[in-house]
Amino acid sequence: MCTRSGNMLGRHFFSSWASCLQYDFDTQYAFVGDYSGQITLLKLEQSTCSVITALKGHEGGVACLWWEPVQRLLFSGASDNSIIVWDIGGRKGRTLLLQGHHDRVQSLCYLQLTRQLVSCSSDGGIAVWNMDVSREEAPQWLESDSCQKCEQPFFWNIKQMWDTKTLGLRQHHCRKCGQAVCGKCSSRRSSYPVMGFEFQVRMCDSCYDSIKDEDRTSLATFHEGKHNISHMSMDVARGLMVTCGTDRVVKIWDMTPVVGCSLATGFSPH
Repeated sequence: MCTRSGNMLGRHFFSSWASCLQYDFDTQYAFVGDYSGQITLLKLEQSTCSVITALKGHEGGVACLWWEPVQRLLFSGASDNSIIVWDIGGRKGRTLLLQGHHDRVQSLCYLQLTRQLVSCSSDGGIAVWNMDVSREEAPQWLESDSCQKCEQPFFWNIKQMWDTKTLGLRQHHCRKCGQAVCGKCSSRRSSYPVMGFEFQVRMCDSCYDSIKDEDRTSLATFHEGKHNISHMSMDVARGLMVTCGTDRVVKIWDMTPVVGCSLATGFSPH
């Protein structure tokens, strides 16, 4: 749509409802999230737009996006309670997973000066993520017909069940290595913040034993908004955050004790 004439210059049809949008003025790229969990990258031309790629990673509808033009990072939050960091500038398809919310992620704001990500969820949870640390990419889940640790068959592996005269087991996945394992070989639970898991997740026994106590140190702080947050916006210069919720209440927060006084003073701790 032309902002001067009001004329429509082009359009693009999505297979699911579009739910959020971010635009990069320098490259004329538009990032559009939809209810299928997909993010479509569009290149806007003078009179049309073309699809560059589709980013797939969320298992629920994308509720919010935040584009960081300096580091060329795209942050997305969705109804699967997770946040994904897409390294668009790296051009290697690298993604980081952040899991710390217990409900739909509604709003995001990245603070470039302090390298922190502020996120809010619909249950009132407010998280401040430290993005100035070296994080690990979560592995892709592997598929197998038998446990990759003890080699016991899974319940659909009829041939091995018949040959070994054993009952099939249910398949699980270790969040650290991604291997397909049975419940007996993945009975341990641990947080692993460097991979984005701020609460305890399933681990195979060998991965659990490899994690040290310092590896469980949280890389985020969590706070209670005390109302169901539907949207959030920040005044970075003054360190203020505004939230509105389904309770028809608007709250103003002083975030300087949480994210650091450098927001208000202009001094970075780095």
